[in-house]
Amino acid sequence: MQCRKCALRQGCTHVVFGEGARHAKIMCIGEGPGYYEDQLGRPFVGASGQLLDKILSVCGFSRLQQVFIGNIVKCRPPQNRDPLPEEREACLPYILKQIELIDPPIIILLGATALKGLIDPNASITRMRGTWLNWNNRLVMPTFHPSALLRNPALKRDAWEDFKKVIDKYRELVDPQHHSDYH
Repeated sequence: MQCRKCALRQGCTHVVFGEGARHAKIMCIGEGPGYYEDQLGRPFVGASGQLLDKILSVCGFSRLQQVFIGNIVKCRPPQNRDPLPEEREACLPYILKQIELIDPPIIILLGATALKGLIDPNASITRMRGTWLNWNNRLVMPTFHPSALLRNPALKRDAWEDFKKVIDKYRELVDPQHHSDYH
């Protein structure tokens, strides 16, 4: 891809569009690729991705069956800095098109950048996490990014409460018989 909407493309190795089930019922959206994601061209493959996969597994979900994983920006920001507002804005049409094509009834926003990029540039993840938002006929659950959980393990309890709400909503909307290790 030769996107020139912002400067991120010229400094990255791979454009990381996302991966997962083509018609996933859950879409996880993070901020942008990190070092390992940029090297491999896949989202969430480093330590944060391993933690996300563990969380999804306990919930009874996998990125190959129920989940699609993408990011607000598709190219790695230099030194893994947060994407700038203009970079998020430049990439927004791509994530919106992915949401349209995949058509998930549930979206999980992983961290402040995803929340600000998709919902409200002034939103606070600490204030909004754990609360269902209605956005474009979809239910959106903001929660902490897995990297925040790795940096601050005390946040794991709150994030787990958020994911339990996702399991319950998935059972309500998609599969009443869905099995998870939670209950």
